[in-house]
Amino acid sequence: MNRENFLVSEENENIRLDIFVSELYSDLSRSYIQKLVKEKQITVNNKMEKNKYLVQSGDEIVVNIPEAKELIVEAQNIPIEIVYEDEDLIVINKQQGMVVHPAPGNYDNTLVNAIMYHCKDKLSSINGVIRPGIVHRIDKNTSGLLVIAKNDISHRSLAEQFKEHTVVRKYVAVVRGRVKENRAIIDAPIKRHPTNRLKMATSEDGRNAITHIKVIERFSDDSYIEARLETGRTHQIRVHLSYINHPLVGDVVYGPKSGGTKFNLAGQVLHAKTLGFIHPTRNEFIEFNSELPASFNKVLRTLKERELKKQ
Repeated sequence: MNRENFLVSEENENIRLDIFVSELYSDLSRSYIQKLVKEKQITVNNKMEKNKYLVQSGDEIVVNIPEAKELIVEAQNIPIEIVYEDEDLIVINKQQGMVVHPAPGNYDNTLVNAIMYHCKDKLSSINGVIRPGIVHRIDKNTSGLLVIAKNDISHRSLAEQFKEHTVVRKYVAVVRGRVKENRAIIDAPIKRHPTNRLKMATSEDGRNAITHIKVIERFSDDSYIEARLETGRTHQIRVHLSYINHPLVGDVVYGPKSGGTKFNLAGQVLHAKTLGFIHPTRNEFIEFNSELPASFNKVLRTLKERELKKQ
């Protein structure tokens, strides 16, 4: 049994207990968290509460996660958008809302389940049965390009390129406010937030993190930008844009809690549009670009229509 204690901060009060805990454990499904609450494995100030309990500042949350059983990850016939595929790797354009790999309480309907069905047994084994072929991840509510390794040689080559920060990763995003500079470099180390386990934060003693920003188009109250990762820390783009006071539209963790209501969004307006790397066996640079998802285009269309009405 794994036991962890958390203290609720002011910024997280009045959030449902099950939602609060599921944000702490992003790899666990909300239904699994709700099950733990009902089984009295999650307590508030040493008392049992219901899933709908609204946590308050200063509440001590104790979470007991049972030891994981051996997972059997099953292949599932889930539609995925394949951008490129050969005998060494496959590049996927992940849809928003899809989790990359299974975890306790969230065993199916992930990208891994889908690629296992598509690739059969042709996936690298380096990350074990839970994450076969997975070299890197993007957040559940971020869409865009991911490369999957089909064998261990490819996996090691790609992993080394990510480690050395030589992979080209360009994202596009819509952020709050008008970004003044046409181009900017955000150089701010990142580590786990000191009091809020839901978040990462900038900190002088964090890990080196650099993001390059370029404005594509400005609107009255928002900006459409490109963000190029020089490093790849957890939530890096989301943290850095919040750090310069331009949080992603729809990001309720690093922006206003009402962030998703502005355009009736299910997540942040962030898309991994470009991915480039040296092919593991051909030793040549290859680069891929993906189309924006419909929800992203809808936000841009709405912003453009609002600008026209103001003219």
